[in-house]
Amino acid sequence: MARRFRGIGSLIAALTATALVASCSTDTDGSPVAAPIPASEAPEAFAEVIASSNVDAERYVYPVADGESDHDQNWVDLFLPKGDHPDGSVPLVVLIHGGSWQSQIGADTFVTFARRLAERGLAVYNVEYRRLGSGGGYPQTFADVAAAIDFAPEVGRANPAIDMDNAVVVGHSAGGQLAMWAGTRHKLDDDEVGAKPKYRPTSVVSLAGPLDMRTAVSLGDDRIVRALGGTPAEVPERYASVDPIQNIDPSMPTIAMVGTKDRVVPPLLSRNYIDAATKAGATASFVLLPDTNHVTIVDPAGTVFLRVLETISRAAHNARHS
Repeated sequence: MARRFRGIGSLIAALTATALVASCSTDTDGSPVAAPIPASEAPEAFAEVIASSNVDAERYVYPVADGESDHDQNWVDLFLPKGDHPDGSVPLVVLIHGGSWQSQIGADTFVTFARRLAERGLAVYNVEYRRLGSGGGYPQTFADVAAAIDFAPEVGRANPAIDMDNAVVVGHSAGGQLAMWAGTRHKLDDDEVGAKPKYRPTSVVSLAGPLDMRTAVSLGDDRIVRALGGTPAEVPERYASVDPIQNIDPSMPTIAMVGTKDRVVPPLLSRNYIDAATKAGATASFVLLPDTNHVTIVDPAGTVFLRVLETISRAAHNARHS
């Protein structure tokens, strides 16, 4: 049975609310169904962008492993194209922002990105998580991302138009690393952070992600050292657990896109990952974007952004028919 996505009116009301209280209803069989959460701290620009676009959206707070969700950071924004949609008909994209795993950049920077994808007929699950400087770092950042993705089925139950059988997880920069890690969490040992996932994406797209973290550190990337709390020599078990190139799953289709002018996360790191994944038998593609740097790859005004949108849209639609 088709179901209309909750309207923009409820979102704008949520954005002006003064309290933030998590809630959850139950389905007829007693299973939990996520309810949208009022978000009083959302950026003012968020309401403006959504109100002027052809999408509906709501915010949800997801539960975390330590039992104390930070309502300013443990949330996801769900975007859907307006209108009625048959159950299971809208492909799902999980979007993970970057920012060197640090608190200066948040998921609000991806509102336009998410809206543009939703305008292409996609459901977009834009994830916020705790970062360095705001309660994150290792292991909390990784536990939060895992918790957010594991919460997706509850949001899907509340919005049955979404195709929950397939999901493309997309990340930029540090989010690219988190996206690749999220796609292979099922390979982790039971005692590792993020192990035993409740929900697994079916493909991954990295946008300028540091997919070979040990090589990145050897090239002088101290952002990774801060995020993981040490160098590969000091905390090798952490790198072994979260470094994408050390956790390749040949059954997981992957795409790594990066700009020729990226001086923050060199193209070599994506190239190394795709070469290793291909050698392992994976369906893996390396896309080198000309005249593109670390920022312009996700700039809605940039010349390559349309290609990025098309690549994600194709991956999401292909996942439904694979």
